Amino acid sequence: MRHREIGRHEVARGLTSRPRLTARAAVLAVVALTLVTLAVAPLRALIDQRNDLARLEQQADVLAARNVELRSRIDRFTDPEYLEQLARECLGMVRPGETAFVMVPSNGAPPAPRC
Repeated sequence: MRHREIGRHEVARGLTSRPRLTARAAVLAVVALTLVTLAVAPLRALIDQRNDLARLEQQADVLAARNVELRSRIDRFTDPEYLEQLARECLGMVRPGETAFVMVPSNGAPPAPRC
């Protein structure tokens, strides 16, 4: 079977079987491809910024919890009874008139204080 030749009139009427790429379609494809290419960088930056924001929010939560812990520790250091306990245990201090005794274990080394 031989392919028949396509006449001018059939091409003009659009009766050909193969798709044509017009100049208008080519320009539209180039413009669309350019817009998609230009949109990739801002979208990537947006995704990176969202990831950074999530990481920073998590870090802020951790730091806020640490802040609460440190504030409670500061409050303990303003308590006179706690300060006296630290002075007695860590520094070996006694009140005037008291006598301090240190129990030395049989191996000769006293236990280390918790301070």
